[in-house]
Amino acid sequence: MTPRNRRDADGYADLRSYAAIGDGRTVALVATDGRVDWLPLPQVDSPPPFAALLDAEHGGWFALRPVEDFTVERRYVDGTNVLTTTFRTATGSVRVTDSLNTGVAGRLPWAELARRVVGVEGEVELTGELRPGTCLNTAAPWIADSAAGPVVRVDRLTMALRTSAVEVRTGERAATFTLRTAPESRHLVALVATEAEPLFLPEPDDIDAGIDRTAQNWSIWLRTFGWDGPWQEEVSRSALALKLLIQASTGAVMAAATTSLPESPAGGKNWDYRYAWVRDMAYSLTALFRFGLREEVQAAISWLLATIREHGPDPRVFYASDGSVPTADVVERDVPGWRGIGPVLTGNRAGGQLQLGVFGDLFSIVRLYVDNGNVLDEATGRLLAGVADTACDAWRSKDSGMWELPEERHYTTSKLGCWQALTSAVHLAEQGEIAGDPGRWRTEAELIRRWVDEHCWSAERNAYVWYPGSEQLDASILLHAISGFDRGERMSATLDALRAELGAGPHLYRFSGAQREEGAFVACSFWLASALHLCGRRDEARTLLDELLATTPNDVGLLAEMIDPGTGDWLGNLPQALSHLALIHAAITLADEPSVADAGGGT
Repeated sequence: MTPRNRRDADGYADLRSYAAIGDGRTVALVATDGRVDWLPLPQVDSPPPFAALLDAEHGGWFALRPVEDFTVERRYVDGTNVLTTTFRTATGSVRVTDSLNTGVAGRLPWAELARRVVGVEGEVELTGELRPGTCLNTAAPWIADSAAGPVVRVDRLTMALRTSAVEVRTGERAATFTLRTAPESRHLVALVATEAEPLFLPEPDDIDAGIDRTAQNWSIWLRTFGWDGPWQEEVSRSALALKLLIQASTGAVMAAATTSLPESPAGGKNWDYRYAWVRDMAYSLTALFRFGLREEVQAAISWLLATIREHGPDPRVFYASDGSVPTADVVERDVPGWRGIGPVLTGNRAGGQLQLGVFGDLFSIVRLYVDNGNVLDEATGRLLAGVADTACDAWRSKDSGMWELPEERHYTTSKLGCWQALTSAVHLAEQGEIAGDPGRWRTEAELIRRWVDEHCWSAERNAYVWYPGSEQLDASILLHAISGFDRGERMSATLDALRAELGAGPHLYRFSGAQREEGAFVACSFWLASALHLCGRRDEARTLLDELLATTPNDVGLLAEMIDPGTGDWLGNLPQALSHLALIHAAITLADEPSVADAGGGT
């Protein structure tokens, strides 16, 4: 797919134009024109000193591009999250390699964004600019010249521009530079940063060498990744994208790297996704187990269970990257938003919601962990027994559902989240891993099943409905073909109803009426492929998956939260963990027999 490398009149790039690089702590977004438009520092959920993604005038950027008109070809270095961009002009071509560098033994004690410029053919003149922003209009940046080069201070950050073979000019608000390449010429420009501590200034040659070391680190990680099935390239790239969102210090899986990218061109549906959702952790661990990745699995489950114990006893919808419980407070920032589509928010009100599906998510993680030959500690066993007892009572309550809606209802898939939790709790008790009364859990699980069969099936729609008394549909029911609740005639009929009402080509909207409000939800489309396969409709599943893989990712294989089926334009935050996880699960499911794909019963 040809990348989109033009900006609109206000300076905003198409969302499809972004590639992501990261270091296990934060993520930078690089547009096809070579400009870094998003980089929170030092963490992915920190205020972003480079946020032109949301504020083209004052947000800040790190630009590097040819002076003349150019075409672009991009790719990641094989098996890595190190990005190469080849610019071609009328006079020559040049390759830029972008990396958020890592160290010999993991992440560096400082942030290090390295940009290597190598001449390929002819001569190319490039221009660059380091222009720090206002951290979403909360701070005033300034630049000072020093003996070591430009030093930037904004909020609690200290940053410096490091270069080799590049002459830099420092102004009040930006540092600029130009360079000219020839065949095999080599230049480096880099940003290093710390927060509330002194700033170490590595030598440019060491930063340049760090690009190769970082690529090697990524390659070593991917060699531990066990997947030799179909769709190798797409699955590997999604795993690497997921790895970008895993916090190296804790194992927490962030839902996305951005905040406030709109789900609707009309605005109003903008959210901060820089949190660790229990739901996403559950799906992530299923994939990580399948790929034989041990360290990430242990770190993630240990972090999650310790976090729940600290803030429990019941699991929250999501947690901050440091394991704290976010408040329900949301702050609206005084910046325009991407292409002027606001609001721009920090914080997410869903943290204070009741979402019953989280019970199933938690238990699917633990069940998978145990079924893969691991054991629980006594404290975790006691915690889970208490959570299961809570689910026995909570399933009768209304909640906000998986889609975090303001109106609480008896959502079908919320009840099935409790069903999944209780059936998994029975399984774990029978394995001797948790104490408690499995008889009660088994009884309540059966009551939930009967309740859903009686109240949530519509003979008129020939489908499971969104909630009792409604004739509307909800695509999250697909997760309960995956969980094993139903893979028979009723679920198969529901798949047809979903495609008829919520489908747009290969894509699927979240629920009835969503077509009028937002883009198609990428994860739902991949869940549909999994559900078709598990319901025995394997040829349809494979056709759908191939079509999705041909139309949904951008030129470097990344996925956003939503897509406009008519134009292919992306909507929502990116890169989106849930989208990549749904792709991975579809590939696993279609490659495996149903009994294998459902190992552990988890979603």
